[in-house]
Amino acid sequence: MAEVRREGTSRARTKVAYFVNVYPKISHSFIRTEIAALERCGFAVSRFTLRRCSERLDAEDQAESERTDVLLEDRAGALRAMISAVLANPGAALGALALAWRTSGGRFKACAYFAEAALLAHRLGRLGIRHVHAHFGTNPAAVVRLAARIAPVTYSFTVHGPDEFDDPRGLDLRGKIAEAAFVAGVSSYGRGQLMRWAAPEDRSRIHVVRCAAGPGFFDSALQVEIPQAPHFLCVARLSAQKGLPLLIEAMARVSARRAVTLDIIGDGEDRAAIEEQIARSALTHRVRLLGWAGPETVRAALQSARALVLASFAEGLPVVLMEAMASRRPVIATAIAGIPELVDEDVGWLVPSGSPEALAQALEAAVDAAPAALAAMGERGRLRVLERHDPDRNAAGLAALLAPLAQTEAAQG
Repeated sequence: MAEVRREGTSRARTKVAYFVNVYPKISHSFIRTEIAALERCGFAVSRFTLRRCSERLDAEDQAESERTDVLLEDRAGALRAMISAVLANPGAALGALALAWRTSGGRFKACAYFAEAALLAHRLGRLGIRHVHAHFGTNPAAVVRLAARIAPVTYSFTVHGPDEFDDPRGLDLRGKIAEAAFVAGVSSYGRGQLMRWAAPEDRSRIHVVRCAAGPGFFDSALQVEIPQAPHFLCVARLSAQKGLPLLIEAMARVSARRAVTLDIIGDGEDRAAIEEQIARSALTHRVRLLGWAGPETVRAALQSARALVLASFAEGLPVVLMEAMASRRPVIATAIAGIPELVDEDVGWLVPSGSPEALAQALEAAVDAAPAALAAMGERGRLRVLERHDPDRNAAGLAALLAPLAQTEAAQG
């Protein structure tokens, strides 16, 4: 944990920046949780994003949005920042532009990334911040890498997967790792994949920093008994990597024998196809698509479910699993990526990816299980998440990595 020095009425504040393409948003609440925990460690965190989220935000995200600097709302400033960067250090600026040209996949993207990086570098310099941390090894890591070429700042980034591991060469993951002060994976699996694509000499700077469920999911007062009704919950983006067609197929198999129901919280590009499959499978009275919802709605939905279900083909380590387990709910998930590091038979069911038969068997097992057995799974899951995914414990590890890189100043307190 970062050391907090006290002298009279002042305290030390360690200044860092966070950068995400779109922030805050419903599916990125774990970033807000991480930032809040870092601030409890004594950090002053400046939030930067390229654009505002178009989703409806809950009160916590709305407050976070008001604390976040939206770079692309200042397009004139981006032009001035580019000119200033070229005039201040032509070699560095042109080198950054050349890097963007080589790695961004097109002239328009290269110019856009360079403009975003120049504006970010300008804002960091104005605030006296010398280190920026990005979430996701895709565009955000590309922008902070360019900013570090333009200005005297360092950068680090957290990789979640699976996108970074789907196209590591196209994203120049090796190059991003090589120039970063450190890189974090959200699971041991993720660290292994990062090591796979990193140069051997860079592997020692790759760490595991796990994500955490929001504090509301750890509320001990939210202890609701496992319901008797055979009702399940899935929280997932409606996209190909989440395997929802297989979950619908599994529900069709089980519903032929059991009166099971399923709520799906989430939205995405595959919604129309999933709606069509639900109708074709005669499941409109058993499967509901509820769209995106905030943490409070997810917490309530978990309390009415016997288990959370994920049928994913590709993942990092889903935070919703931590949220369900913190809420004392068993989970059914596929044995991919970092999921087996969190889920086993003690807390739920781990099934092969791509198997509707295995999903159906797990759903039936959850229906047949006694509420006391499911409650015991939920308690074990909660203890596991408290041990491995506590926000403050994980932030202490991240703080230890950030503190040597950040600027510390005295602030009146």
